[in-house]
Amino acid sequence: MPSAGGPRLLLRRLREIMAEPSSAQARLDKLVGVIAANMVAEVCSIYLRRAGKILELFATEGLNRAAVHNTRLREGEGLVGLVAESAEAVNLSDAPADPHFVYRPETGEDPFKAFLGVPIVRGGQVFGVLTVQNKAERVYAEEEVEALQTVAMVLAEVVAQGSFFNVAELDEPELRVDRPRKFTGEGLSEGVAVGQVVLHEPRVKVERMIADNPVEELKRLEDAISGLRVAVDEMLASSELDLSGEGREVIEAYRLFAHDQGWRNRMRDAVRTGLTAEAAVERVQDETRLRVARMGDPLLRERAHDLDDLARRLLRHLTGESQVEAMPLNAIVVARNMGPAELLDYGRERLVGLALEDAAATSHVAIVARSMGLAVVSGLDGLVDSARSGNAIVMDGDSGEVHLRPPADIITVFEEKRGLRLAEQARFAAIRELPAVTKDGVAIKLLMNAGLAFDMPHLAESGADGIGLFRTELQFMLGETMPRLADQTKFYKSILDAAGDKPVVFRTLDLGGDKVLPYARWEREENPALGWRAIRIALDRPALLRYQVRALLAAHTGRTLRILLPMVSNVDEFNRGRALVDRELERARLMNLTRPVQVQVGAMLEVPALAFMLPQLMRSADFVSIGSNDLLSLAFAVDRTNPRVARRYDNLNPAALTLIRLIVQSAAENSGDLSLCGEMAGRPLDAMALVGLGLRTLSMQASQIGPVKNMIRSINLAEVSAFVDRLCGRTDHSLRTRLSAFAAERGIVLK
Repeated sequence: MPSAGGPRLLLRRLREIMAEPSSAQARLDKLVGVIAANMVAEVCSIYLRRAGKILELFATEGLNRAAVHNTRLREGEGLVGLVAESAEAVNLSDAPADPHFVYRPETGEDPFKAFLGVPIVRGGQVFGVLTVQNKAERVYAEEEVEALQTVAMVLAEVVAQGSFFNVAELDEPELRVDRPRKFTGEGLSEGVAVGQVVLHEPRVKVERMIADNPVEELKRLEDAISGLRVAVDEMLASSELDLSGEGREVIEAYRLFAHDQGWRNRMRDAVRTGLTAEAAVERVQDETRLRVARMGDPLLRERAHDLDDLARRLLRHLTGESQVEAMPLNAIVVARNMGPAELLDYGRERLVGLALEDAAATSHVAIVARSMGLAVVSGLDGLVDSARSGNAIVMDGDSGEVHLRPPADIITVFEEKRGLRLAEQARFAAIRELPAVTKDGVAIKLLMNAGLAFDMPHLAESGADGIGLFRTELQFMLGETMPRLADQTKFYKSILDAAGDKPVVFRTLDLGGDKVLPYARWEREENPALGWRAIRIALDRPALLRYQVRALLAAHTGRTLRILLPMVSNVDEFNRGRALVDRELERARLMNLTRPVQVQVGAMLEVPALAFMLPQLMRSADFVSIGSNDLLSLAFAVDRTNPRVARRYDNLNPAALTLIRLIVQSAAENSGDLSLCGEMAGRPLDAMALVGLGLRTLSMQASQIGPVKNMIRSINLAEVSAFVDRLCGRTDHSLRTRLSAFAAERGIVLK
């Protein structure tokens, strides 16, 4: 049993030891001695993690001192490795009899039976293991386990902050929070960024771990919980939010968690062990996060994110910190994931990059980030917990490489990379006015994708022939209310004025799926990507489409209006959508309103079924644009926003190219106007395959026009077409390697 002084006395002694001027090893040795005495244990040991998930004995009281820094165990090896792997306490009365036990003779632990080990946890990461042992067979009491866990948490904090350990003396532990870390993910948007971390969901820094007055800390905790509950209740009751469907379910879940007595009691118990209110919140949240992470249940992991958010909110109630961080120059936002509207809240002036743990290349936050000209890398597991606001960070959106807290030589390398990219951009600027014509004289039209006002300067900078896809839904998603007719008209006119004499194709609202209006009511769907979205919403709620078309007609006075209807799955849908456009055109005529000189209505081919109806569609549609992102996602039955499956197919799979070839041939046979907009169009190798299949109009991000134009001006199209045609008959998972080899042999420029 712990001594009469209890956990609070132990924590006070710990604080005194940390403040001593002696060497790090001396303080460690004293610490294990104090813990052993307080716990009435014959052994106390501290193991810390090193690179490669190795646990090294750093200090011991009761075992052979010669084993210190010599005994090492892999994560999962022995009882110490089991504690580190499971992130849970292990409490055994007869440790040598347990199948996980591993005997290390250099430690001299033969006589010890009872074993208690707890993880040293900070920020969802296991730093090491703290153990106590006794010769007599006994199960440690619950309050002893609680006391050791509290000490382990404080130990984790001082290790993480580097305030206790002299790194030079102790040969830096693997998980020390200020050490440089390298992450490798997937580049979603090209570019090299050098800057400072801005956490999208910043962690509140806990300054004090050990309580001076536990009674006062309990009161602070209760007051903060009450404040949090009131805030969540107000959020739920707010008439401004107009919550319904899934949005209301999320906030209802928040409310249940905020009012959960088990959560409250665990934090109160942690305070009673001698922690401050803030430290108690962190301890309970770390334990919850680790426990849920090891269950592997996606639903529970999602709920764990809710608890993370609640814990952050509670810490802000305790500390009075605001969620808003001042934006430094060269800011790189670090987040688990985020929506496009959240990204735009940061503005463009100081932002240079976006580092995400979880997002796919075709997710809308990635698309918006590319429009903003940001470097983007995703698939960076563990980055959010490792990063701290203000940390130096460098990233390469091409290779997917990210360095957190990099040393000076790494920063220099990335600065040089950035300089090379600027030189490359200057090279593309030199060919801006040159035509995109192949060596054998075939002209290819290169258009730009857009969706925001600040996209428009890129039109002239890139030398694009026009805008092949303007995503109108972004204007609707960014506001607190539905844009008024006058505001829509003004916005569309500003886009046309910025485009000058270059054509602009406006896609009507492509809502649903992962694009939800914050002020609208939406019913939850099991498969939203296959559900009520895009033109299906427009046909069921025709007033929404007619309202938008009315604004587009008014903005296009004296010009040609080009409207693109999204997610058309059959000819009847297109005809019904076009009829709504015609009704608005007739209304304008009857009211003697100024009108466009011409109205062209096109269909976006994203649903594979429509590919088989092109002859019939071409009789009604003025043009067709292939949306390669959704088309191939649906063709391969892959959710493109799910990183776990998004890479299970390649755009250059023979089936994908064969499908696009069939569409191109059908459009040509029916004299149809065909283009392609999507991620494929902006990658030079993919674009080479597309023009080889017969496409003559491609729409892409502005930054991709230079590289694609370079490629086009370096190819003989007849040779490319013959090669791509032969490849369509193969059975490879991807034709990328074969196409790359072909390009290299013929000196085709792919960057």
